[in-house]
Amino acid sequence: MALLQVGVLFALTARAEIVGCYLPWLVLRQGRSALWLLPAAASLALFAWLLTLHPAAAGRTYAAYGGMYITIALIWLRVVDGVVLTRWDGLGAALALAGMAVIALQPAAR
Repeated sequence: MALLQVGVLFALTARAEIVGCYLPWLVLRQGRSALWLLPAAASLALFAWLLTLHPAAAGRTYAAYGGMYITIALIWLRVVDGVVLTRWDGLGAALALAGMAVIALQPAAR
C-alpha cells in the first residue's frame, strides 16, 4: 500500500475513533443528550471496520496507528477545542509520524 493511501487510511481511522470517544465525553461531561451516544457507537464501529482494511497484521497496524492518532488528536485539540499548539506538540507529532512510517512501510519479510 502506498504511503499516501496508508496515511489517509490511518487518518480516517483515527478520526472515527476520536469522534466515537468525543461524543460520549460531551454526554458525560457537558450534559449533552444521550442521543449523541448513537453516532458515537456508529463511529466506533466504523473505526473497528477501518482497522480491518489495513494490510499488516493487527498488532503491527495498532502500533503504527498510534503515530497518526497522536497527530489527529493534536489537530482535533486545535480545531475543535481551540487550544493553540506548541512547537513541542509539533515535534511530538513529527516523531510519532516518523515512527508510524518506520513500522507501516517496512520491507516485506522474505
